[in-house]
Amino acid sequence: MGQPVRDYLLTLCVTAAVTYLLTGPVRKFAIAVGAMPAIRARDVHREPTPRLGGIAMFGGLCAGLIVADHLFNLNGVFELSNEPRALLSGAALIWLIGVLDDKFEIDALIKLGGQMIAAAVMVIQGLTILWLPIPGLGTVALTQWQGTLLTVALVVITINAVNFVDGLDGLAAGMVCIASAAFFLYTYRLWYGYGIEAAAPATLFAAILMGMCLGFLPHNMHPARIFMGDSGSMLIGLVLAAGAISVTGQVDPDAMKLFEGSERQATHAMLPVFIPLLLPLTIIAIPAADLILAIVRRTWNGQSPFAADRGHLHHRLLEIGHSHSRSVLIMYFWSALIAFGAVGYSVHSASLWIVLVIVGLSAVGLVLLLLPRFTPRAPRWAQRIVPPRYRRRTVESVSTASEAPGESQRGPVGGEVGPGADEGSRAPVAAGVPGLNGATAIGGHPDRRKAGSRR
Repeated sequence: MGQPVRDYLLTLCVTAAVTYLLTGPVRKFAIAVGAMPAIRARDVHREPTPRLGGIAMFGGLCAGLIVADHLFNLNGVFELSNEPRALLSGAALIWLIGVLDDKFEIDALIKLGGQMIAAAVMVIQGLTILWLPIPGLGTVALTQWQGTLLTVALVVITINAVNFVDGLDGLAAGMVCIASAAFFLYTYRLWYGYGIEAAAPATLFAAILMGMCLGFLPHNMHPARIFMGDSGSMLIGLVLAAGAISVTGQVDPDAMKLFEGSERQATHAMLPVFIPLLLPLTIIAIPAADLILAIVRRTWNGQSPFAADRGHLHHRLLEIGHSHSRSVLIMYFWSALIAFGAVGYSVHSASLWIVLVIVGLSAVGLVLLLLPRFTPRAPRWAQRIVPPRYRRRTVESVSTASEAPGESQRGPVGGEVGPGADEGSRAPVAAGVPGLNGATAIGGHPDRRKAGSRR
């Protein structure tokens, strides 16, 4: 079992390395071709930032598939299944549509049609849901049309959910990475724990997806040097959906020996079969709640449900005083709670204590994260390796800062804002205010204004 883990780790590392190394040249290319849309009223960033990060992520996907095809323990996935080729075909199509949208802003209906076509391409090549586990009824075989419609619906919903949550630096990539890590643990257990070879492609997809996100995150964390754009968000959404589709309906409940004992015991034992349907909801849960709240809010205010505003969850976190990075961490925490909680409970119906431990740890972490004035400080031995914002301030540095006018000033939420600090991480900034985030290749000196001012 150790050798397959090393092969998956190698595939993940190669995917992450290729994605990371390609992102720098892709950023320069995006600046050269002008793939930097103007700032909209609802945007959080201060100045135009290059997109097209999906180009690097697609390169990482291709590299991961190539490496896996040449590894002894993983090349059997390509010999026994056509699903990796189906994934690559659908990913190439959705990636091309995303690149065109990042550059030319194509119509939403055209993107929706492209998403449906990409899902249909995967269905034609065999990546589809064959049967569906239904509580109380057991496994229900689907007709070709039913399987196709369900597959297309799952792909389109997951793609748009990931695209919808891509509102803060590093948010979408981090949440998808968390969900794919939980999904990898689940599918790896199915493959090597139950000996179900049908879970092998999904395990590979999850490892590659983690590598794509981890390789892109260093460039996308706040302040972001580049955005993944629709070419990246739709791509990772499709890969996440493909993993769920690959294992959903392909897991044989008889092979898992789930139907031993009473009918009630068998129903509880069927939980691992439903997890592939639930894990994509870990990405959709937060955006779906945000979407419902947005519709209610806009309708209550007499606006159109489709009118853009700055009332999304991540905007609210910024408005109540959380920094940009802290808002992203809070969203990460909720995603990890849902994803790993679902996987932990699927191990066995009697493993409820796992969920309780995760809930307890999450409660402690969320209490700390939800305190805007709480700033974690690293221990003294780690002072030189952590970012300046987490270092302990000595008496000399405090006195020096107080003597130099303008060097350090108190932000509206109690955090120090200095020349080396990220002002946007200490207070909410009105959209459209230009400023130098140290990441883009254009723009002059930042226009320092009070937080909340409007142009």
